[in-house]
Amino acid sequence: MRPIQPADSPLLREIYVDAIQTQATQTYSPEQIRAWTNLAWLPGLLDRTFEEGQGWVSGVDEGFAIRHPANRLSMLYCRGRSSRQGHGSALLKAIECDAQQMGIQRLHTEASLLSRPMLEQRGWKVIAPEPFTIAGVPFVRFKMEKTLS
Repeated sequence: MRPIQPADSPLLREIYVDAIQTQATQTYSPEQIRAWTNLAWLPGLLDRTFEEGQGWVSGVDEGFAIRHPANRLSMLYCRGRSSRQGHGSALLKAIECDAQQMGIQRLHTEASLLSRPMLEQRGWKVIAPEPFTIAGVPFVRFKMEKTLS
């Protein structure tokens, strides 16, 4: 595992798209997958998170996680070929440890249907479901939080 660098932006976009396209087909409609993946290529949309966030890349560029701002798990994505191999758990553990070392007592996030089960297994709690849209396409995500000890 290595820290994310500013030059990693193209790689992070690639992992992001791969994760959605290879893992979301059982949970999301083709229209939802298309809308979600298109976010990777919209100018400026993910740039600030990639540039200002703190996080990690796992394996040989198999996944990444970012906190932005410091008390929010902003992104956690792994390539489909690396799914269920421990990359997501290792990334989440690193994010939580970093936050704890900074004195952050609670992290929050908005989890997809895909990430919610893993987060719950690692002690995150659902606060509430949250409907939202991407390019007019409806989705639901889950506001979640974890108290760090």
